[in-house]
Amino acid sequence: MAETQAPEVDYTLNNPDTLTKYKTAAQISHKVLEAVSGWCLEGAKIVEVCQKGDQLLEEEIAKVYKGKKVAKGFAHPTTVSPSSYVTPYTPLLSDAEEANTTLKAGEVVKIQLGAQIDGFGTIVCDSIVVAGAEGPKDAVTGREADLLLATHYANELLLRLMVPPGLLASGTEEEKKKAAAEKPPTQSQISNLIEKVAKAYDCNVVENTTSWLFERNEIEGEKKIILSPGSGVKGEGVPEVGEVWGVEIGLSLGSGKVKTLEHRATLHRRTTTTYILKRPSSRQTLSEIVKKFGTFPFSLRQLDDEKAGKVGVVECVRGGVVRQYEPAGDSDNAPVARLLTTIAITKNGITRLAAPPEPDLSKIKSDKKIEDEEILKILERPISKSTGAKGKKNKKKKKPAKKTAQGEEESSDEE
Repeated sequence: MAETQAPEVDYTLNNPDTLTKYKTAAQISHKVLEAVSGWCLEGAKIVEVCQKGDQLLEEEIAKVYKGKKVAKGFAHPTTVSPSSYVTPYTPLLSDAEEANTTLKAGEVVKIQLGAQIDGFGTIVCDSIVVAGAEGPKDAVTGREADLLLATHYANELLLRLMVPPGLLASGTEEEKKKAAAEKPPTQSQISNLIEKVAKAYDCNVVENTTSWLFERNEIEGEKKIILSPGSGVKGEGVPEVGEVWGVEIGLSLGSGKVKTLEHRATLHRRTTTTYILKRPSSRQTLSEIVKKFGTFPFSLRQLDDEKAGKVGVVECVRGGVVRQYEPAGDSDNAPVARLLTTIAITKNGITRLAAPPEPDLSKIKSDKKIEDEEILKILERPISKSTGAKGKKNKKKKKPAKKTAQGEEESSDEE
């Protein structure tokens, strides 16, 4: 028989291998997030926490898909952002002042990181309150509690608004058809509903908080949802079955407006632009970036020679072959909380691939609550078809004392 050409690999979620790779990467992201959260104690140096996180990510990534010709590595380096920072922060050892930045007890910090296998990245971000030397407090109270609860419920709401209409509808065929014919919420409707959750806790949505469609080797796909967009900015596209998204929520105790910080940009990412670099040092830096990180974000700290990398990356950024992420913070220097969840949308609904851990709501005490009936109704919705195996788990979930609906566990058995 004549030899046939090898079929093209299907990298969509229709291929069970794709989901397996996403889930394997997600397990690593979860394990490292848990470890890094435990290291975020009063007085800890941020740069050291980030280094340890990256080291653990590397060790865990090395344990999977051994001996297979599968590219794997970071989907996002370990970043630990202090209270008022909006963007992921990863200081350099060679910037003495920033390398000495330590964590303060009681501040809300954002931990973001991620692993990727075969270009399938699972990035996760959680917001935690830094424990003091004497250990974590029994409960989070005051404005920090308002911020954490608002961010949690805004995130749960956003995930439910991303479920394609009719996907989880029950009832007669007629009712299911009717549900499927509903239009998905527009981006401004999504933004307005999230704003209501923020307002219930006297917080504001961080402007231009963006959720992106994830694709293989790409964490900023064609589609995006932008909450609280600034002028001239708009999201495009609605989430559909078969897609993977990085879903982000960012809330602030200030106005939600953002300013650029004085710090050096240390987080970068390779673009698809080509440009002939003139300097050998720039070419060397670029070749190391491509080899180690592909098109995923990285910290200059992760290059073999950080100081040479700082020099080499300048022309790369100027030529547009590397993008730098400008460090940004809340314009009022107010505390900011962020969550980022990597989700897969399948015929069974939404699966949280890499997600911040469910907060213990009994330990976050606020006198504020959500009273908007429309929002409470949406929060009651499931995000996926429940399966028998998960039934027990769901029963345990109590509704919080706030008469607010509680987030449903995802079902992770798609196929």
